[in-house]
Amino acid sequence: MVDLHSSSLPSRSAVELFGDPSGDSEPLWFKKSSFLSADFDPESYIADLRTFVPLESLGAELRSHLATLKSELVELINRDYTDFVSLSTRLVDVDSSVARMRAPLADFRDKVGAFRIAVDNSLSSLRGGLRQRAEASAAREILERLLDTFHVVSKVEKLIKELPTTVSGSSADLVLSNENSLQPAEIGTNFRVTQSILLERIASEMNRIKFSISNAKDLPFIVNMEKRIQNTTEMLDNSLGNCFKDGLEHHDEDAIYNCLRAYAAIDNTAAAEEIFRTVIVTPLIQNIIAYNQSQIIDGSSSDELEECYKKIKQCIKSDCKFILDISSIENSGLHVFDFLANSILKEILVAIQKGKPGAFSPGKPTEFLKNYKSSLGFLTYLEGYCSSKSAVSKFRLQTVYVEFMRHWNIGVYFSLRFQEIAEALDSTLMAGTVIPVDNLYRNQENSGILTLKQSVMLLESLRSCWSDDVLVISCADKFLRLSLQLISRYSTWLSSGLLARNAAAEDFIYVIHDVGFLFSELSGNYLRHVLELLESCSTEVLDLVRRSILQAATSLNDTLPILKDMMVEGIAERSFEDLKQLKGITATYRLTDKLPVRHSPYVSGILWPLKAFLDGDSVVFLTKELLNELLYCIAERITGRYYEMAADVVNLARKTESSLLRLRQGAQRRAGASSDALDNNISNSEKICMQLFLDIQEYGRNLASIGVEAADISTYRSLWQLVAPEDKQSQLLI
Repeated sequence: MVDLHSSSLPSRSAVELFGDPSGDSEPLWFKKSSFLSADFDPESYIADLRTFVPLESLGAELRSHLATLKSELVELINRDYTDFVSLSTRLVDVDSSVARMRAPLADFRDKVGAFRIAVDNSLSSLRGGLRQRAEASAAREILERLLDTFHVVSKVEKLIKELPTTVSGSSADLVLSNENSLQPAEIGTNFRVTQSILLERIASEMNRIKFSISNAKDLPFIVNMEKRIQNTTEMLDNSLGNCFKDGLEHHDEDAIYNCLRAYAAIDNTAAAEEIFRTVIVTPLIQNIIAYNQSQIIDGSSSDELEECYKKIKQCIKSDCKFILDISSIENSGLHVFDFLANSILKEILVAIQKGKPGAFSPGKPTEFLKNYKSSLGFLTYLEGYCSSKSAVSKFRLQTVYVEFMRHWNIGVYFSLRFQEIAEALDSTLMAGTVIPVDNLYRNQENSGILTLKQSVMLLESLRSCWSDDVLVISCADKFLRLSLQLISRYSTWLSSGLLARNAAAEDFIYVIHDVGFLFSELSGNYLRHVLELLESCSTEVLDLVRRSILQAATSLNDTLPILKDMMVEGIAERSFEDLKQLKGITATYRLTDKLPVRHSPYVSGILWPLKAFLDGDSVVFLTKELLNELLYCIAERITGRYYEMAADVVNLARKTESSLLRLRQGAQRRAGASSDALDNNISNSEKICMQLFLDIQEYGRNLASIGVEAADISTYRSLWQLVAPEDKQSQLLI
C-alpha cells in the first residue's frame, strides 16, 4: 500500500481562495476541467487569472489541487492494488508479438513509398508539359504580335507613301476603302479632309504599333525594326503637322477635327497645342503685345494690361473659338486637349514676360494691382469657354496656369502696402502734439467730422486697407490684421504718448470727439463695408471678422474715461492756483475786529479756467450730454479741493484759537481778571467761517452761472455744513 497522506498539506483559508468560508469548497475561478483541455497552456492560464487573482492565492490553490490528485491516485492504487501488481505478470512475450506486427507494416510502408514516387514522377511530367504548353502559347502570342507589328509597320509605311498622291484631280478627290486602296470620293470632299482622314487612319495604326511593342521592347526583332518605326513616326508627325497647319490656316473644321483625333490617337496632344499656338495665337498676340528686340529697347509701351486683354478677348472670340468648340464636342474624345492653357494662355504669358515685364513687378503697387485684377478677370473670361466645372478645375491645374499665377507676387505687394499705410500713420502719430485739421468750421455740424490729423490719417489708413485700389481679396486676412494693428497703434498713442504730455483742454476735446466718432464709424459703416467685401466667406469667418473689429473698436473706446479724467484734472489744476489764496483769510482776521461783509476776491478766479474752457471754440465738438457730464466732473473736482482747503483753514483756526484761549484764561486767573470781555467778542474762527460762508455763496452763484447746480454736488453740501451759521445749516441759500 502506498501512503501519501504523510506529507503535510498547506493550509488554506477561505479568504485566500476567494470562495466559500466553509474551507472545503473551491473558488469559482478555479476550474479543474481547464487542465484536461487539449490546448491547455499554463502560461496563458496564469496570465488570464493573475489579472484578478493574486499569485499567492493561485499558487496555494494549485498546491492544494496537486495534493488532492496525489491523494486520489493513492486511493486508486490501493483500491485496485491486486490488478496493479498482476499487470506485470500479464506482459509476457511482448517482443515476439511486436516483431510479428512489424513485418506487414514495413511491407505496406514500402508499397506506399513506391506509389508516392510514381505519383511524383507523373505530376512532374504533367507540370513540365503544362509549362511547355504555356511557353509555346506565350511564344506563339509573341510571334503573332511580332508578325502583326511587322504587317502594321508595313501598312503604315505604305499609307504614308501613298499620302502625297491622294489627289487625282482638281475636282475628284480620293478616300480610303476597306482594302486600303483609293476610290473616287463624293463631290465636295477636298484634299485636306481626305488627307486628314488618311492621317487619322495611320495614327490609329501607329497606336496599334505602340501597344504591340509595349511588352516586347527588348526582343531582337523589335530592336531591328526600331529604326523603321522611328522613321515612320517622324514621317507621320511631319505629315500630320503640315495637314493640321493647313487646316488651321484655312479654318477647315473637318480637317482640323480629323487631325485632332489623330493626335489624340498617338497621345501627342502637346504637338497640336504647340502648332495652334505658333500658327494662330502667336501672330494675334504679337499684334497686341509685340515683344521683338527693337520694341523692347525702345521701351515706349506702357505695362498696363487692361486694354491688351480687351483686344485679346476679341481675337479669341473671332479667331480661336472655332478650335475650342471642336475640342469640346461631346463624345469626340478630344477633351484631352487644353488649348486655353497650353496655347492661348501660354503665348500670353510669354508676350507679357518679354514685352511688358514691368506688369509683374510689385514695385509700383497701384499699377501692379490694376494689372493683377485685370489678369484675374481675363482668366475668368477664359474659364467661360470651359464646358463644365471639371474642365475649369482641369484648366486651373495646368502648369501654365500655375506659372502665370506664380508671377503675381502678392506677398511682396502686401509688404509694400503695409509699409506705405503703416508708416504714414506712424509718422503722423510721432508728432509732438495733436494737429488739428485745417479750416475747421466752428459750428454744430462739426460733430460729424474728425478734428485731428492723427484721427483723419487713421481712418484713411483703415479705409485704404479695404479700398478697391489696395485690397487683394486673397490677402484679406493680412489686411484685416493690418487694420487691427493700426487701431492698436492709435490706441497706444492715446494711452501712452498723448496722455504723457501736458495737453491743453482743447486738445482733449478734439481727441474725445474723434474717439467717439471713430468708435461709431468702426462699429457701423466700416464694419458693414468689410463684411460686404467678404460676403463669399463662411459664416464662421464672418463672425470672427465681426468680433475682431468690434473688439478693436471697443478697446479704442475704452480710452474715453481716461481722456475725460485727464481733461478734468487739467482744468481743475489751474483752478487750484486761485484756491491757494484761501489760506490768506486766516491772516486777515487774526489781529482785527473787522467783520467780513463781502466775498473774497479769489472766488471770482476759481472758475475762470472752467469758463475759459466753455468759451473756447472747440466746445462745439462736444455733445450737450458729454459737456454737462464734464462740467459736473470738473465742478466736483474743484469743490472737493475747496472743501479740503477750507476744512484745513477752519480746523487750524479753531485749534489755534482753543490753545490761545486756554493760555489767556490761565493768565487771567493768575491775575485775578474777569473773562467777560472775551466772552462778548467774536472769535477769529467765527470770522473766518463767516468769510468762507460769503465766499462759498458767491462760488455757488458762479457755478449756477455756468449751468451747474451747487446743491447737486455732495462736497459743496459738506462745505456748506462746515462754514454756515447754525441757523442756516438745514438749507442751502445761495
